[in-house]
Amino acid sequence: MHRSFERDRDEVVGRSVEAGVSPLVLTGTSERNSDAAARYAAKFPGQLFTTAGVHPHDTRNCTSRTRDTLRRLAKMSQVVAIGECGLDYNRDFSPRDVQRTWFEEQIQLACELEMPLFLHEREAHPDFVRILKPYLGTGKSKAVVHCFTGTLQELDVYLQLGLYIGITGWICDERRGKHLRELVKRIPLERLMLETDAPFLTPRDLPVKPQDGRNEPVFLPHVAATVAHCLGKTVEEVAEATTRTAREFFGLR
Repeated sequence: MHRSFERDRDEVVGRSVEAGVSPLVLTGTSERNSDAAARYAAKFPGQLFTTAGVHPHDTRNCTSRTRDTLRRLAKMSQVVAIGECGLDYNRDFSPRDVQRTWFEEQIQLACELEMPLFLHEREAHPDFVRILKPYLGTGKSKAVVHCFTGTLQELDVYLQLGLYIGITGWICDERRGKHLRELVKRIPLERLMLETDAPFLTPRDLPVKPQDGRNEPVFLPHVAATVAHCLGKTVEEVAEATTRTAREFFGLR
């Protein structure tokens, strides 16, 4: 629901479907954004799904009503996960104590509703694991660390905790994403998901780059091809496995 899609959102969805990138899971990042995403997805039943949550950047705006708002949204059939939630100590757009409070609030909500968690972590690994770990293994919720860009040690901890891992076009960046090309080999296919993080993280090595630099779901096959190359598998194998994993994780039917 990012403003960069306001002029052609329906066309973006159409291009995705034509490219075989369907269904889509839209990310909710605030109360208002999550509500807008859920209302938009309702126009495309079975084709668009959403998450409902508050990104750590936006937790400074949370109120006593936030949890009830997310609970209400989560009851909608198109809402399939709680999040994007977590911790971001790179930018500190919200105070860290507020981030921690609302991260745990959303974990508890996901466990209460027995829904998956869509997680964000940046430069906050120790606190992130400390807060999340007590809730894992309860059978109440499963979780994916979205847009993983971390270290070998961090990846191993996440995998040991049973978390799923989301890989974006960051892996296509020969500067910042080089280390991911080795790390992705450590992720079991049944716990690997592919994503775009659109409109951000447009793959740097696209043969034809969008003039406005905007990422969109139609570029997901390019990410899949890069991952397949790293794994020594065909694009079809990776696409089939990661799609199956995502469908099972989010409960898409």
